[in-house]
Amino acid sequence: MATLPQEYHSKGVVCASAGNHAQGVAYSCNKLKIKGTIFMPATTPKQKVAQVKMFGKEFIEIILIGDTFDDSNEQAKKHCLEMGSSFIHPFDDPAIIEGQATIGLEILNEFKNQIEYLVMPIGGGGLTSGVGTVFKELSPKTKIIGAEPLGALSMKKSIESGVLTELVDIDAFIDGAAVKRPGNLTFKICSKVLDKIVPVPEGAVCTSILDLYNLNAVVVEPAGALSVAALTSIANEIRGKNVVCVISGSNNDITRTEEIRERSLLYEGLKHYFIIRFPQRSGALLSFVNNVLGPGDDITHFSYSKKTNREQGPALLGIELSEKENFNHLCDKLKKNNIIFEYLNDKQDLFGFLI
Repeated sequence: MATLPQEYHSKGVVCASAGNHAQGVAYSCNKLKIKGTIFMPATTPKQKVAQVKMFGKEFIEIILIGDTFDDSNEQAKKHCLEMGSSFIHPFDDPAIIEGQATIGLEILNEFKNQIEYLVMPIGGGGLTSGVGTVFKELSPKTKIIGAEPLGALSMKKSIESGVLTELVDIDAFIDGAAVKRPGNLTFKICSKVLDKIVPVPEGAVCTSILDLYNLNAVVVEPAGALSVAALTSIANEIRGKNVVCVISGSNNDITRTEEIRERSLLYEGLKHYFIIRFPQRSGALLSFVNNVLGPGDDITHFSYSKKTNREQGPALLGIELSEKENFNHLCDKLKKNNIIFEYLNDKQDLFGFLI
């Protein structure tokens, strides 16, 4: 924005972002006294929106629209053309990439030993393009690993096919890195600088968020935890090596904590949902607890309503296990006690409807 000619300032700037880029643009609008219009998905956590307002103050207007970054980006570009404003792209711009490249210089200045692996989150590819280019020039022996959300592998699929690819549907949970289509410029650069892209399940990201907070007192958002969550996939490769992970954002809304914990438990195999047909008699639930559940297992969800006089009635149960290995024992006990049940975790349509 500082490079824009003075005559462009009066028409303002426009950007689309899921959070971090929006804060940078908002801060710059306030600093340079330029009016800015910032488009963000309607699903953006309130904490991120509040941060953008705090940085931009009266110099910005926030428009919440669309379900994903790509939806907001499309609306932002339309608005930009209508108003004749300057569009500040979150990743597909040489100046943005150059700015993000300074992180690479900071890492190399602080770390005196040879960095053997550098792990970075990938959304649109701006961060990886900038930092990766610096490392290829100043630390060419470093292997550069990209961590991309499993539900939004647009960069991985583009590089593998050799053609810039746009996804039809994505999982927008990791909102800071979930994009349907990488940038034209970032696709070309990432194809050259990346040694590997690791798909990272959203549940693994949730586990890393909780571990970073509980074990290291570090607060990260889903996109910020991508690089750390990717380490499990390359554990054998990096054992004994000097590894640097770029943690790219801390905009984690506390209201999402329960969802993050739930996703983590499901991914770790510690949370399971069942439809169980209980005999409609007194003591049926007590018998289930005594004869089926292990000593460290817990019922965390129970939904049941007696509506008929049939012999059996369905109940929706969520069970949190103390150990992942207890799952097979739980299923064996259900069968041994002649309990009719249906497992829901692997039936995504029904699971999504009921839970």
